[in-house]
Amino acid sequence: MPATDPVAAWREAHERVCALVLDVPAQDLEASVPACPDWTGRDLLSHVVGLAADVLGGDEPDDHHAAWTQAQVDARADRSVEELVAEWRGNADDLVAWMGEHGSRPLNDVVIHEQDLRGALARPGGAHSAGVAIVRDRMAERLGRALQGRPPLALVGQVWTWTSDGGPVDAAAVVLEAGDLDLFRALCSRRTADQLRSWTVRGDVEDHLDGFAGLGSLPDHPLPE
Repeated sequence: MPATDPVAAWREAHERVCALVLDVPAQDLEASVPACPDWTGRDLLSHVVGLAADVLGGDEPDDHHAAWTQAQVDARADRSVEELVAEWRGNADDLVAWMGEHGSRPLNDVVIHEQDLRGALARPGGAHSAGVAIVRDRMAERLGRALQGRPPLALVGQVWTWTSDGGPVDAAAVVLEAGDLDLFRALCSRRTADQLRSWTVRGDVEDHLDGFAGLGSLPDHPLPE
């Protein structure tokens, strides 16, 4: 499959995360993940592993509510990192086949949480992957829907540029400029309101801030990434 195929991108992200968690000392995964402060790194790994298992088992609520995700963590509380990776790898082929029939929603979860883990572990990587590009565009589309009827917003990165109404950047009422990875993380509710304000080079982002909270409340403090 080509690298731009979302299922192939899931495969790549899956293997990057497996390699990452197997490469760090196990105790490092017992620290809290700032982007998901209620969970440790091992908890976050349990969630992405559990999501794959639940999707294959036909248990995937539309809203991915907190009780559902926490149950994935609780069910794996006594498993080692190696056991979690073995479970995830054991489900990988079946999940790839499932995505071929039902769509690649699981890509969003693994790509977003890969960066959560990397930030927590100070192990950067994957920022220029096909998965990040695909999920960034999906999250931007989601933001565009949330901002319908509001003055146009433009996000201008080093390479990537987007406008909420599909028009030119010059016509946008509000323009934010930042690095491509920062913009991706902002689209995933991983940047503070103050960071978004600091990137504003035209207009006032205040009335658009709630659109960036589509995956949860914006963090109170910048994440260590």
